[in-house]
Amino acid sequence: MSLRRKLNWMVEFPSPSNWNYFLFLSPDRENGLFLEAHEINKNDQPRPTRSHGWVCIYHPVDHWLLIFTIGPMLASLYFSFTDYNIVDPPNWVGLDNYIRVFSGIPEFFRTGDTRQLGDPIFWKALQVTIYFASLALPLNLIFSFSLAVLLNQKVPGVNVWRTIYFLPSIISGVAVTLLWIRILNPRMGILNPFLQNVLGINNPPGWLQDPNWAVPALVIMSLWGVGGSMIIYLAGLQGIPTDLYDAAKVDGANAWQRFWNVTFPMMTPVLFYNLVLGMIGTFQYFTEVYVATSGTGGPQRATLFYNLYLYQNAFRYFDMGYASTLAWILFIIVLVLTALIFRSSDMWVYYEGQLRGKQ
Repeated sequence: MSLRRKLNWMVEFPSPSNWNYFLFLSPDRENGLFLEAHEINKNDQPRPTRSHGWVCIYHPVDHWLLIFTIGPMLASLYFSFTDYNIVDPPNWVGLDNYIRVFSGIPEFFRTGDTRQLGDPIFWKALQVTIYFASLALPLNLIFSFSLAVLLNQKVPGVNVWRTIYFLPSIISGVAVTLLWIRILNPRMGILNPFLQNVLGINNPPGWLQDPNWAVPALVIMSLWGVGGSMIIYLAGLQGIPTDLYDAAKVDGANAWQRFWNVTFPMMTPVLFYNLVLGMIGTFQYFTEVYVATSGTGGPQRATLFYNLYLYQNAFRYFDMGYASTLAWILFIIVLVLTALIFRSSDMWVYYEGQLRGKQ
């Protein structure tokens, strides 16, 4: 049977030569729907067709993408414009949820009174999250990169040390949090006695029980899992061509100059990758603070992170409409910050054979 009789939909582009050009849809119940490009010989001889590739337009696996990803996103977008308590049908309220978030901002700047804000707790949660991100993100990037540089040296037993530093990153967040709660306990923990008896600090912090030290304590906890980023940095370090180091040595560069002029520029794409993922992760911080504070965000809302406040609105106050609004505001914030990082990458991300990220 010729190929022409197999096609259900086809567009022909005539040609004065012996070959005509076709775009056609190839339906397949098992494999999906494909758009293919072919050349077909007018005489079907001696080579009836020549294929130029295909593009998958639809595949059965797309059902799951629609059901579990795009579907809930669209549903939450709709709920963000409604008053929805999960039990009763959603009631359309338009932009009321968004107005509730952003109302009172001019009055706040004029008077400095947070009670003028439509939802002062929202701004408190955003402040806590930004404070945590400003501490945890740089420290995680620096600490993981420094570990990768140290573990990239050719010393005996380096593989054992790599394993030791990587293992904590694969332990569950709940288990790690329970461990750190015990360590940071000001009465029964092991950290404060160490600070008092070994370092001579007379009044060690209360950590998670002190509003001023609760977020720094969570930052310290976050350093436990730097092994994942460390492995990515290590892979990047081992991918740097040794010719660059040899050329730098010939030019008389010392160890620091080789690091600053060869290693660091060549690692900026990996740093860029970890920066984007780390920023997204810090704004979605939830599990550890939920376990550490039993979902309250205490003490005195010092650890009321954005995602925790979103969770409280959705599953404690059953205000799913407002929680959906918070989710989409967080999406926009993360999207804008990610776009800014991508925008700035031309100024500091270097690729081999390029200057400042440009050809």
